[in-house]
Amino acid sequence: MNSPNDQGGLRARKKQRTRAALIDAGLDLFLANGYEATTIDEIAAAVEVSSRTFFRYFAGKEDVALAKGVEFDELVLDALAARPADEPPLISLRHALLDVLHESAADSGVQRFLSTQHLINKTPALLAGNLRRAAGTEERLTAEIAKRQGLDLAEDMRPRVLVGAVWGAFRIGLETTCADPSREVGRMVELVEQAIDLATAGIPQRWGGDPRSW
Repeated sequence: MNSPNDQGGLRARKKQRTRAALIDAGLDLFLANGYEATTIDEIAAAVEVSSRTFFRYFAGKEDVALAKGVEFDELVLDALAARPADEPPLISLRHALLDVLHESAADSGVQRFLSTQHLINKTPALLAGNLRRAAGTEERLTAEIAKRQGLDLAEDMRPRVLVGAVWGAFRIGLETTCADPSREVGRMVELVEQAIDLATAGIPQRWGGDPRSW
């Protein structure tokens, strides 16, 4: 007989599978038919669940379109929190972002992720939501950097400037990759690294950059 803990674990895994299946189905439909033309009923039907079940997992189809981006952001936040506490903040942030990016580049679904990002960039309704998501993640990354440095964001804007530079560079590198129809994964990593290097060239050594005062 399964214990209550076993049953709870089975339920949790089933929910995870259903959520992942809804995301996969939604992204495939968005890319095949367009975001606006795809309905929630169609996404639910592709997974053989009801629309009511869909709404147990997502508030709407925008959440489906942005789900992979949200997952990526959470991985970066976790990776940053796991970096050594005495590490210069730029090095911590750069490693956290690029390590997750390298891992994502090896995933079999990375091409669909890039195609979805391109769809987001050219769909006004999705672009607005994506910008809100990115801004929220930037705030959380900034708070983590400030905490690690023992700084008060109300009095010191350096963590915000640092994160804004790195996160903005990541966005530019990703957008540049997505705009190219080939969407080469290796090129994505190169472009993001180049953009981060350009954006952070003036950051001082004690923050992980050039040996200049800041």
